[in-house]
Amino acid sequence: MLQYVPNAYIIRPSYLYGPMNNVYREAFVFECANLNRPFYIPKDGSMKLQFFYIEDLSHFLYHLMIDSSFEHIFNVGNPQSVTIKDWVELCYETCHQKPNFIHVDSTIEQRQYFPFYNYEYALDVQKQKLILTTTKSLDKGLQESYDWYQNHSQLVMRKPLIEFIDKH
Repeated sequence: MLQYVPNAYIIRPSYLYGPMNNVYREAFVFECANLNRPFYIPKDGSMKLQFFYIEDLSHFLYHLMIDSSFEHIFNVGNPQSVTIKDWVELCYETCHQKPNFIHVDSTIEQRQYFPFYNYEYALDVQKQKLILTTTKSLDKGLQESYDWYQNHSQLVMRKPLIEFIDKH
């Protein structure tokens, strides 16, 4: 792409989250916590996920717009990945709940009952850190996500994850 548009930027984000996120990821976990449901977790919950708060992405893009001397290809995300288990615990904690985990083995396709595919997602964000030196902590970002979700849950594009769990 850069050969055709040399001034373009290629931005590869990790999983975005934050207020106004209508994707059924953290909203699914919030919903399970609010309904006091046990949480069905893939295998032992050790698979790693990497997130990026939407406001941090906006700040990063702002820096690119005001100073075009940077490179033109970036991975963006929080520098630290978290395990599925840690992420779910943080989401439940945001809802003032504690999860009761039920571990699901690999014979059941993960996307049927969990909002992420069965692969670890970890990007090298060293170039990003030269421009955006700090990012919002996951616990604070999840709190802001939950605050939005409480008043706007009807805007979330639900998937039949809970229905699958209840049926199987």
